[in-house]
Amino acid sequence: MAIKVEHELHMRRWGRNLGLGLILAALVAIVFGLTIVKILALGDPDKFQGYDHVVQPMMDDQAGEGGQ
Repeated sequence: MAIKVEHELHMRRWGRNLGLGLILAALVAIVFGLTIVKILALGDPDKFQGYDHVVQPMMDDQAGEGGQ
């Protein structure tokens, strides 16, 4: 029969780990929420490809009007 004695250090570690886990979960929730809000704010799915930092002539508003 094993005797299990839990030291108070274990309880403090568990409390810190729980706190850190909650902070990390909150950070993930905030990033996820911001991502959802940004996607919903765009509205039109055709606008999604405009954020890859590459010039795309089909996304240019002046391309259909004769350019510059």
